[in-house]
Amino acid sequence: MVELKPLLDEGLTRAVLSNPRRDSPYSKVTVRPVLVDQQLRYQFEYRQGAKATHANLLPLEAENELEALIRRDFRQALLQTPVHDYQVLNGEKLLRRPPTAAPDASLTHDRPKRRVLAEGEAVPFLVELGVMTPDGKVRAQRYDKFRQVNRFLELVDTVLPNRPVRIVDFGSGKSYLTFALYHLLAVQRGLDVEVVGLDLKEEVIERCKALAQTLGYERLRFEVGDIALFEGERADVVVSLHACDTATDAALARAVEWRAEVILAVPCCQHELFEQVRDDALSPLLDHGILRERFASLATDAARAQLLRAVGYDAHVVEFVDLEHTAKNLLIRAVRRGDTVTDAEAMSRYRTFKGRLGIDPALERALADVLPKGGGVS
Repeated sequence: MVELKPLLDEGLTRAVLSNPRRDSPYSKVTVRPVLVDQQLRYQFEYRQGAKATHANLLPLEAENELEALIRRDFRQALLQTPVHDYQVLNGEKLLRRPPTAAPDASLTHDRPKRRVLAEGEAVPFLVELGVMTPDGKVRAQRYDKFRQVNRFLELVDTVLPNRPVRIVDFGSGKSYLTFALYHLLAVQRGLDVEVVGLDLKEEVIERCKALAQTLGYERLRFEVGDIALFEGERADVVVSLHACDTATDAALARAVEWRAEVILAVPCCQHELFEQVRDDALSPLLDHGILRERFASLATDAARAQLLRAVGYDAHVVEFVDLEHTAKNLLIRAVRRGDTVTDAEAMSRYRTFKGRLGIDPALERALADVLPKGGGVS
């Protein structure tokens, strides 16, 4: 696979992905840099026949998405920079030519830093949690946590509403990312947001309450409670970070019930499908316990994303942090479509996927009353 990072470091001005592979859901994808609130994003236009959808991605996310599309969906890609034009064939062969596209002057200077939280600037919650020193220096032994928090904020910054919202975090645990969300929206953006963290461990909740009080985060509160039994007010944004096994499905189902605008889930310990997966053609893979476990985890998250698409969300599974830092490295990021219609075509693809693997995911059962029944868009 051609390494894209050196190419993108030159400053991508345009990309066109064409000649789709047979099983690609897209006929063409184009990419261009844009400024959103004075921050650099890459706008992806996904063509499906006459239909087009768009996503504005942060630079690191755009790099990952381009690599995935070239590897998985397209035989040909044209990447244009101010220095060269690059043609990638079948993800392997790279041709380099003189540049033909002039860069947008508004995007070539003073590009913003990729990190939402900058080193050298003390962030109160990170100082209190021991990630930073009081003068803003990241402690060497906590750098991975600093990187994780930044990566999370990069992935969610573009999809969170820029208005007062109510956020519920199911399974908040030690709440590094819960505090990060509150800091981003309430402190950096100055929005009047309410964030509720829910967890089963009373001692963890008490520590988080004390920290929120120390920081003066008046609209951030924590409660002891079970995801499946939570009966609080509806939320605009639902977060589920490392909820174990089908607890993630309970959180996703509650988010759909509330018609939450944004859903963010980092799944953990996906055991449910381990014993269910059956496919004779995949027996060389499924016969090995460790491979079966990883495949079942990926199949679980693929099913979750597809079911969310079927009930009216634009859902994507993206890399959260690099594998060397944690095995729990995937984020399901879903944004409710404005028309809120269900998508029976997405449901049909899900049924094909489910039937091939012989699985019966918990999320499908939880969403039974709202899933589309027939073909097309309803």
